Amino acid sequence: MSEPLALSLAAKAAALDTADELAPLRDRFTLDDTVYLDGNSLGALPRGVPARVADVVQREWGELRIRSWQESGWWTAPERIGDRIAPLVGAAPGQIVVGDSTSVNVFKALVGAVRMARASAPDGGRDEIVVDATTFPTDGYIAESAARMTGCALRPVAPADVPRAVGPRTAAVLLNHVDYRTGRLHDLPGLTAAVHAAGAYAVWDLCHSAGALPVGLDAHGVDLAVGCTYKFLNGGPGSPAYLYVRRDLQPRFDSPLPGWNSHMDPFGMRSDYEAAPGAVRGRVGTPDILSTLALEAALDVWEGVTIEAVRAKSLALTDFFLECVAAYVPEGRVEVLTPATHAERGSQVALRCSDAGKIMARLIDKGVVGDYRAPDTLRFGFTPLYVGYADTERAARALADEL
Repeated sequence: MSEPLALSLAAKAAALDTADELAPLRDRFTLDDTVYLDGNSLGALPRGVPARVADVVQREWGELRIRSWQESGWWTAPERIGDRIAPLVGAAPGQIVVGDSTSVNVFKALVGAVRMARASAPDGGRDEIVVDATTFPTDGYIAESAARMTGCALRPVAPADVPRAVGPRTAAVLLNHVDYRTGRLHDLPGLTAAVHAAGAYAVWDLCHSAGALPVGLDAHGVDLAVGCTYKFLNGGPGSPAYLYVRRDLQPRFDSPLPGWNSHMDPFGMRSDYEAAPGAVRGRVGTPDILSTLALEAALDVWEGVTIEAVRAKSLALTDFFLECVAAYVPEGRVEVLTPATHAERGSQVALRCSDAGKIMARLIDKGVVGDYRAPDTLRFGFTPLYVGYADTERAARALADEL
């Protein structure tokens, strides 16, 4: 690359960072001089989390002990934290419960959707589950198992083909909002409408979109949704996932995992099961309090931040990265897999090259952390809360050096 070009793009990055209204949010995280572009796998540590976890361990557990279930609000944490996530995915309070893993929540949502579809088609129709053919593997595994358990046929379909694929047999459709490999953003409003037009239920996996872009669950009539909290929500490794059940569907939502935490009277210890009202019926067993309350503390970084501002910066960052890659990287050395149009782009850029694994390992050694997906994909995730434009330019320059 030419030195004048590098100086020009570095100067542009500096100007963009100076004008960036979200730049001060970086101080809410524990970071070093590493360019961290893997927040789409594991978000950075918010500064307030260690002290909060220490207090939970030392005081709430160590001193109050079992009293903390009531006095420290442990028992109501899954719904309380769900209400804090709700604005980030466009949901009103009372529709999200935090707990379990993404995989477990996909199972609950998908089987629950099939059961609701079957209840409205007692003649034996609705015997098919449609699943995103490009889905993250665990979603596919869960969908295949759910199909076996419910006696449904499983039909993998590319998201763009869903409107033509769904019909009177379709019970539920499981889709990813953002493709984890390429960063492609799928048309949640349009695909949800197509699923509803066929009389089926739409289940969305928000793992790669929640906290990075507006979702609009309520506005677009999504039936059920799941998501993790350790990516763009920065909840920490293995932090609990969440389940969204649209308010009007909650009385009909029949979870396949009716644990004691979702019982109408959990401490009544009754042998018969009666589901609690509202989103609580999405709970199963005793919540993981340490990681759940770490997540609650992590969500403090969103104070005063709108998801619309985050989306605007996400698009600007990924635009600038693509500009730098085009300027620095030898022509033909990489293939851009991420869509150029904003309407189809999540908050990551995926590049294909034959030696991607070795390239990423060398980038990480140089302090630029993205990740590699077999067989040939480099992924760079952009978390607008802490990634800046100088980071972006430095990453593209380091990539060009390695290539």
